[in-house]
Amino acid sequence: MFKWDVVDPAPGEAVAPHQRLSWGKTAGLGAQHVVAMFGATFVFPLVMGLDPNLAIMFSGICTILFLLICNNKVPSYLGTSASFVAGVAAIRAQGGDSADVTGAIMVSGIVLLLVGVLIHFLGAGMIHKILPPAVTGAVVMLIGFNLAPVVATIYWPQDQWVALLTAAFMVVAACLFPGFWSRIAVFLALIFGYLLSWLFDNVFGQITSVLPGSPDAVAHDRVSWSGVSAADWIGFPSGDLADGVSVVHGPSFSLTFILLVLPGVIALIAENTGHVKAVSEMTGQDLDPYMGRAIGADGFATALASAFGGSPTTTYAENIGVMGATKVYSTAAYYVAAAVAILLGLCPKFGAIVSATPGGVLGGITVVLYGMIGLIGAKIWVENGVDFGDPVNLVGLAGGIIAGIGGVTLEITDDFELSGIALGTILVIVFYHLVDRGRGRGQHRGADEVTKAL
Repeated sequence: MFKWDVVDPAPGEAVAPHQRLSWGKTAGLGAQHVVAMFGATFVFPLVMGLDPNLAIMFSGICTILFLLICNNKVPSYLGTSASFVAGVAAIRAQGGDSADVTGAIMVSGIVLLLVGVLIHFLGAGMIHKILPPAVTGAVVMLIGFNLAPVVATIYWPQDQWVALLTAAFMVVAACLFPGFWSRIAVFLALIFGYLLSWLFDNVFGQITSVLPGSPDAVAHDRVSWSGVSAADWIGFPSGDLADGVSVVHGPSFSLTFILLVLPGVIALIAENTGHVKAVSEMTGQDLDPYMGRAIGADGFATALASAFGGSPTTTYAENIGVMGATKVYSTAAYYVAAAVAILLGLCPKFGAIVSATPGGVLGGITVVLYGMIGLIGAKIWVENGVDFGDPVNLVGLAGGIIAGIGGVTLEITDDFELSGIALGTILVIVFYHLVDRGRGRGQHRGADEVTKAL
């Protein structure tokens, strides 16, 4: 399982999961995957009131476990999941602490593990019936485009010109740079944006913009290393969280709180299924036999991390974008990324350096990456010949896509609601099968007739 065929592909030629480049180039690609996952993996624990360094460390551990369980067939990085953010906010609003949060998430991870085991033994056919290519493409599109508000409201406004120039550099690097350099366009864009921000600080002085967690615009340096100088070089995650619970802690269980986060499992099933489908389409390999393993592995990883106070995990859409840009699907690069993540979790100072990446730089990188993720959904449609002249595909998917991307919320009770990817996925599946079930394709009206009717 740990033997990869060493290849030296021509520009634009793909590298399969069982292949790898030289270890030097593989290390560079692994670093690029770390760059892609780092922002979200670091930010979401902060939003949920958990420790980011512990989350980074467990993301590396859980990625290795995922690769082992999937027999190195499914290239994936397990970063912090955003699917539980709303549920965690509800728990804290009702007086729950971090132990209640991790306990509820741990149960959700176990449920996801059981779903994966069920799929593994019953076969991926049940997934195909529920998620045909038309639906799968929509789900993958939701995963990518649902991230757009993160760029628009958090990163881009911090420094729009650095963001624009960084995005332009990344596009040029990915498409026009020769050979290996085009494969590490994300990493090069990070360095370019970092240097550009430092240059702007020295030429134009401070910038006035709204930083995360600050309601008003403030004057600040684009590159600030004050946190870097104060951080230690080596150390385990330690100390207390904002609510007084130890960073490393055991979970506490409450049925009320468990029910608040359990709907997040729906999103995780959709994310994992979409990820495996997307990777299958990108690599041209049949990964259906590993669908159950992938879902179960994510559930096990989430439960394991939560058992020590860590954050929930999911297969990361950001890294699909990196694979799409580089055409390198080697699982060897993910082992490198996982090892780097574990070291980052044990090195507060290096984590401080990466977390000091200017928001404008992240805005430029993510505006391209997130768009690429969404367009992989369109790629699935094209390559599977999904006919949007058929109103079952056109109308059946429309409502769910808009609900998911637009962040529409469906309030079930005062304490339970569905929104974003979870709600969008449910609507896509329900609406599609509502009109597709029991109807012959020859009975479907043409798109022009549907348009006139609307």
